[in-house]
Amino acid sequence: MARYSTTVRSEQPASVAFTFVADLSNLPQWDPGVQRVSQIRGDGLGAESAYEVVLSTSGNTRLLYEMTEFDREALTATLVATHSWFRSIDTISATGNDDGSDVTYDAALELRGPLALLDPLLGLVFNRIGDKAAAGLVGALDGAVVA
Repeated sequence: MARYSTTVRSEQPASVAFTFVADLSNLPQWDPGVQRVSQIRGDGLGAESAYEVVLSTSGNTRLLYEMTEFDREALTATLVATHSWFRSIDTISATGNDDGSDVTYDAALELRGPLALLDPLLGLVFNRIGDKAAAGLVGALDGAVVA
């Protein structure tokens, strides 16, 4: 399993920043690895939300991300995508108030089937992908990475 986590500090209110990041419809605005997103279940952001995410890969890989946990008060959400080759678990959380926020995006990726043997190498590639998405998130939230 490979993990990537980043926390971005922003002057945006915590609820606004969380809503923007947790709504996967916004992914193409900050993640260069995403070509497009369509919400296929639910009406806006919520516990029943599901999204089709089309990656910017040569095969235009399609993933179905389902919201498995959502708490608007605690500002936390978990989305899971299962593909024949891998499983992705993404957790988004925010802390702060109306004067600013820290938004954390934590992603865990595990290869499935025979590809699981390549898990030790996955971290290298996953870190590069995560760094590009983190840079986009910093720009979208007009913030800075928290060390």
